[in-house]
Amino acid sequence: MDIKNLVTFIYVAELNSFTKAAETLGYSQSTISFQIKQLESELNVQLFERIHHTIALTEKGREVLEYAHRISKLTRELEENMQDARVVKGHIRLATADSLCDLLLGKKFLKFRKRYPGIDLKVITAGTEEMFRLINHNEADMILTLDSHIYNAEYIIVKEERVRTHFVAAAQCPLVGQGRFSVSQLVDEPFILTEKGMSYRRLMDEKLASMSLEIHPILEIGSTGQICSLIEQGAGISFLPDYVTAREVEAGRMAYLDVEDFEVEVWKQLLYHRDKWVSPQMESVIQYCADLGFTLS
Repeated sequence: MDIKNLVTFIYVAELNSFTKAAETLGYSQSTISFQIKQLESELNVQLFERIHHTIALTEKGREVLEYAHRISKLTRELEENMQDARVVKGHIRLATADSLCDLLLGKKFLKFRKRYPGIDLKVITAGTEEMFRLINHNEADMILTLDSHIYNAEYIIVKEERVRTHFVAAAQCPLVGQGRFSVSQLVDEPFILTEKGMSYRRLMDEKLASMSLEIHPILEIGSTGQICSLIEQGAGISFLPDYVTAREVEAGRMAYLDVEDFEVEVWKQLLYHRDKWVSPQMESVIQYCADLGFTLS
């Protein structure tokens, strides 16, 4: 039996589409169809029901999918264990929040690359829901979230930390030094925020909604570095994690606004699926991510 046919079957089953599987694997659709027919012939079972251009796994197909995942996992383990024990190398896919990229790829990353030159790291930025879809479909090896606290027995939590957040403005902003505000006094100010629905922005919006309030930002952008630069120049105010703004606040370029009765609980969590085999290269990336503190140095 050709292992490639089993891998193709996994992709077709998980994506629920021959076309999407072909696009993902870089094959023609006819090749995908041939591989599935070959597998069905070898196993003497029908794997999919095909009705009006839609497909669904048969009962036997679901059984084969379980075996296919186990065989694929064992194959990867065998290949990776046969590597030279002195050389850690391989391809690792890490899904994370866009606002964690500056932290992830700071100066410490250069030291990591020097120590593990054989590791190829693919960073996938996504919302939390998409991150979990990726690890559930084995399209990412681990995730680094910045969201509400998540606990599910399906996942191994390697490390987690509570993250403080504040409304921030330029040090020269007229709002700075005016004492304590209610959040209702701020919602009409010009805000620059990360994308709607993403991590702590979503949590902030949910908190505001519970108070029957809403912010209409003048700009939404994923880069927290760009947001900080614009805030420093007096372009507006923002809501950001402290690890993003601490350096500017300490240097006197930005300041935290004192807002009463508005606390959003945000957590940084490093997780992977409990069924995932932790290879040496994955262990190296896990350790790197776990050692990251909330500093960009």
